[in-house]
Amino acid sequence: MQYANLGRTGLKVSRLCLGTMNFGPLASEAESFAMMDRALDAGVNFFDTANRYGAQVHVGYTEEIIGKWLAKGGGRRDKIVLATKVFGPMGDGVNERGLSAYHIRKACEESLRRMQTDHIDLYQMHHVERSTPWAEIWQAMEQLVREGKVIYVGSSNFAGLHIALAQAAAEKRNFLGLVSEQSLYHLNARMIELELIPACETFGLGLIPWSPLAGGLLGGVLKQADEGRRSSERIQQAIEKHRPQLEAYEGLCAEIGQEPADVALAWLLHQPAVTAPIIGPRTMAQFEGNLRALDIALTPEVLARLDEIWPGPGGAAPEAYAW
Repeated sequence: MQYANLGRTGLKVSRLCLGTMNFGPLASEAESFAMMDRALDAGVNFFDTANRYGAQVHVGYTEEIIGKWLAKGGGRRDKIVLATKVFGPMGDGVNERGLSAYHIRKACEESLRRMQTDHIDLYQMHHVERSTPWAEIWQAMEQLVREGKVIYVGSSNFAGLHIALAQAAAEKRNFLGLVSEQSLYHLNARMIELELIPACETFGLGLIPWSPLAGGLLGGVLKQADEGRRSSERIQQAIEKHRPQLEAYEGLCAEIGQEPADVALAWLLHQPAVTAPIIGPRTMAQFEGNLRALDIALTPEVLARLDEIWPGPGGAAPEAYAW
């Protein structure tokens, strides 16, 4: 396994992050346990979840599964960097959501209880909330850090502006502030190269891409269609929209002898700002496939061809659109 520092911190995390969103709704408890065991065996020490995950069954269900796995002992908790999130609605109450100090404290305590642990290594704001002042957010996070319930704080689905505002407010308080940003990023969604990635690089945040396979679009979807595997209506619409690109992409992957899903992950691992893409396997076979991406070295020529097939916005702003 390869490891990298999480942003400007001294914390080492695996270059693949095990996403657990499918644990419970799509992967049974036993299957989830098996994948977490295999992740440890493979050296994956970075586990990501959210307090909302598992809502198809009931909110908090995925964290409960992780808690049962941690309770099995064997030093599991000390072997992983455990990340979860706060923001989404956890009940019907008007204050059971968002980033108020009230909700941050309550949500943290509930996540700790569900996961049967005394601390969260990376506590991420799942979305920006413009109606809560940064002074209130940071006061709440600082208190959790002082109490040892949270070690690092991260963001998710922020824009570059929000990161700059958050860090400016944190610096005034002599607080470390954000150490990571979890964002949508894949070959077919490169808009964050304009503003967000430059902000992460400037302020020393690790980038944790979610949906690295574009919901399956980059996972060999044309081949799957030929083999009779069904895809959702959303994927079918995306196939028709991007068919020429997909044909070129899957053709290139066949040419270099690699699976499309592995190439998509490998491309992210070749991006300097990326710390660890989040893999969200539903089965053990998918997890084993994801691990192969770590061994793929894409040549400059292949990277250039990928840029031609899936062009980005032209680099960082403002040069991407101004003289």
